[in-house]
Amino acid sequence: MRVLVVWPPHIPSYFNAGHHLPTFTVAAYLRERGHAVDAIDAGALNYTWKEYADLVFQGGYEAIVVMNEYDVVEGVRRAVDYGRALCPDALLVTAGRLSQQNPDFFRNLELDAVVGSGDYESGVSEVLRWAESGRQADALPGVWLRGPEGWRPPSGAGVWLPATEWVLPDVSEIPYGAYEALYRNDQNRFCGIPDRRELVVQVARGCPVGCSFCDVPLMQGLRERRLSVAATVGYIRDAFTREPFEYVAFYAPTFTLDRRWVSELCSALGDEPRTYPWKCTTTLHHLSEEMVAEMAASGCVRISVGVETFEETADEALPRVKRLAKNRFLKVVRWCRTHKIELNCFVIVGLPGSTPDGTLRTMESIRAEGARVRPTLYTPYDQMHGRMTERELSAFNRQTFVEGYEIGTAEHQPVEYLRLIFDADEYITPSTHRIPTVAG
Repeated sequence: MRVLVVWPPHIPSYFNAGHHLPTFTVAAYLRERGHAVDAIDAGALNYTWKEYADLVFQGGYEAIVVMNEYDVVEGVRRAVDYGRALCPDALLVTAGRLSQQNPDFFRNLELDAVVGSGDYESGVSEVLRWAESGRQADALPGVWLRGPEGWRPPSGAGVWLPATEWVLPDVSEIPYGAYEALYRNDQNRFCGIPDRRELVVQVARGCPVGCSFCDVPLMQGLRERRLSVAATVGYIRDAFTREPFEYVAFYAPTFTLDRRWVSELCSALGDEPRTYPWKCTTTLHHLSEEMVAEMAASGCVRISVGVETFEETADEALPRVKRLAKNRFLKVVRWCRTHKIELNCFVIVGLPGSTPDGTLRTMESIRAEGARVRPTLYTPYDQMHGRMTERELSAFNRQTFVEGYEIGTAEHQPVEYLRLIFDADEYITPSTHRIPTVAG
C-alpha cells in the first residue's frame, strides 16, 4: 500500500525528539513489510494546513496514519478531517501516546482504526493487513475498527514486539535540523542540548518502576525490552557517517535498568575509533559510582534522573525506589561532579502531598549542588475519559493544571505552583561546550 505516516501540524507546548520518533519507526517497520511509505513530521517542520492539504491531496495515499499525542490533539482532529475530505477512499488510522491512554476519544473522529494498545508498529501493520485482505476480520489485537455497524473493540491486548523485530528509522528523513532549532533556547528547559545536533536512539521499551504519573507501563509494559549493544553501536556509527550528528540521546524509560548491558555498551563505545558524546535518562536508584565512572569514560556528558521531590509528605505518590530521594541525590551528584557529567533533575510540580514552598526547597537544594532542575507539572492521566472535548484533553500536555484537579490545600493557588515552572532560570547548559561541533 502507499502510506503516509504523519505527525500533524501544530504549535508544541513541549518538545522531545524522542516522542516524535515513532513517526519514523512506524514508517521503517511498514517499509520492511513491503509498503511504500512517506514519513513527515509536519509539526516540527512548521507546515501550514495548506501544505498538509497539498501533501494529502497529491500523494495518492491508500492509507494515512496520523500520530497522536497529548500536545497535538487538536491537530489530529483537523488532520483526519482533511484526510477524509481530500482523500476519501484512504484508510485513516491513528496511533500514539494519547490513544493508548484514551482510545475512546478517537472513536468520535472520522477514523477507520484506532491503535489502543501494543506497539504502534504492530498495530498499524495489522490494520493495513486487515485492509488489504478486504476488511474481513471481525477484530484485531489492540485495535478498534470501524465497520458498517459501528466500532468493534479489539480482540485482546495489542502486540509488544521483541527488540529483535524493531526497525530503526532512516536518519535522512528525520528533520533533525528542525529539532536542533527547537532545542536552541536553554530557557525552554527542553531535553536536547542547545546548539548541537542530536541523534536519538531508542534502546529500550517498558519499565518495571511503576510511577503512577508515567504512561510508559501502560504503553510499553512492565517488562523491559532492549536493543542489542551491537545493533545500537552499529546504528550510531552508520548515522554519524551519513549526517552531521554531534551527540547521541539514548531514549529509554530507565536507561541503566540493565547494568550488564550498560557496561557492555560503554566498553563497545570505548572501542570505537571516535568518541560519541551521549546522554540518557534513568533513576537515582539505578546508578552506582562504578557505573557513572564507566559511563563518563565512554562519552556520557549528561544524565537525567527523576528526583521528583524531597518532600516526605509527597513520598506516598511515588514508587518505593524513588522515596527519600535526597540522600541518594547527594551521592549521585557527587559522583557526576567527580566524573564531569551534568546531572539534570526532573522535579514534579503539584505532586499530591507537595506544597509550593516544599517544591521550591527541593529545587534550591538541587541548584545548590550545581545540578540542573527541569520542573514538570503533575498530570493525573487517570482522570481522562472518552467524553472529553479537544480542549479538555489538550490540558493534559503538562503546561497548566487539568480542570477539576485538586492540588495542595486551600491556601495555595495554582499560580504558586506554576511560577516554579515558568519563572526565568539563568542556568546555562555546560554539556554544550563538552561536545565538539562537526566543523571543529
